[in-house]
Amino acid sequence: MSEFNVQARPERGAHKVNGRGKTAAQHTKASSLGKRAAVFGAACALLIGVGAAGQASESMTPVAVSGTQSSAAELESNLRLEKAEMRANPAPEPAPAEISVAPQAAEPAPAPAPAPAPAPAPAPAPEPAPAPVVAVNDPAGAQAYAASQLGSYGWSADQMQCLQTLWTKESDWTTTATNASSGAYGIVQSLPAEKMASAGADYLTNYRTQINWGLNYIQERYQSPCGALNFHLSNNWY
Repeated sequence: MSEFNVQARPERGAHKVNGRGKTAAQHTKASSLGKRAAVFGAACALLIGVGAAGQASESMTPVAVSGTQSSAAELESNLRLEKAEMRANPAPEPAPAEISVAPQAAEPAPAPAPAPAPAPAPAPAPEPAPAPVVAVNDPAGAQAYAASQLGSYGWSADQMQCLQTLWTKESDWTTTATNASSGAYGIVQSLPAEKMASAGADYLTNYRTQINWGLNYIQERYQSPCGALNFHLSNNWY
C-alpha cells in the first residue's frame, strides 16, 4: 500500500514560524526595536566621541542607518577606529616659549693670601773671645831650650857660652824685651819684630819661636854663636 506524506495545514489564526522558531510578528517587532536601538546607540556614541576628543571635525558625516545593514556592532567598531585615529594623530602641542637667560658675570677670583713673613733667623751666639795670650818671660827656661838646640845646627856645647853672653847683652833673655829707640823686640832683638813670624805666629809671646828664628839667623850670617858675639863686640849690634 503506498504511503502519502500528508502536510497538516496550519490552523486559522496561527502565525507562520521563521527558521529560528519565532513568528513573523515577533520578527517584525524585534527588527523595529533593533533599528531604534541602533539609532539611539549611534547618537550616544557620536556625542561621547565628540565630548572626549574635543578636537574632532565639526563637519562629521552623519552615519546613514539602513534598516537591515546597520547594527550596534558596526557603530561601535567605527567609534573605536575614530578613537584609535585620534590617539595615533593627536593635535600638536604648542612649542614652549624660549627662555632667555642673561649670562652672569663671573665673580672675580679671590686675591691670594699674602705669604707669611719668614721668621727672623736667630742671631748667632757670639763666639767667646779668645783668652789673651800671655807672654812667658822665663830666662832660665829659654837658656835651657837654646842649649838643647845647638847640636841640631852642628855646633859644640862650648858655643853655648858665646850665645849666652850675646843674648844677655841684647835682652837679658826676656821674651818681651823691647828697644825703646829702635823697636827691636824679643830675646834675639829682631828688627822689626815681624821678621820672627817666619818661625811661628806666636813670636811675640813664645820664647821657643824667638830662639828658633835667632839660631837660624846666626847660622846664615855668622856660622856660629861665637862668630856673632865677635861681630857684636866690634860693632855693638849683630
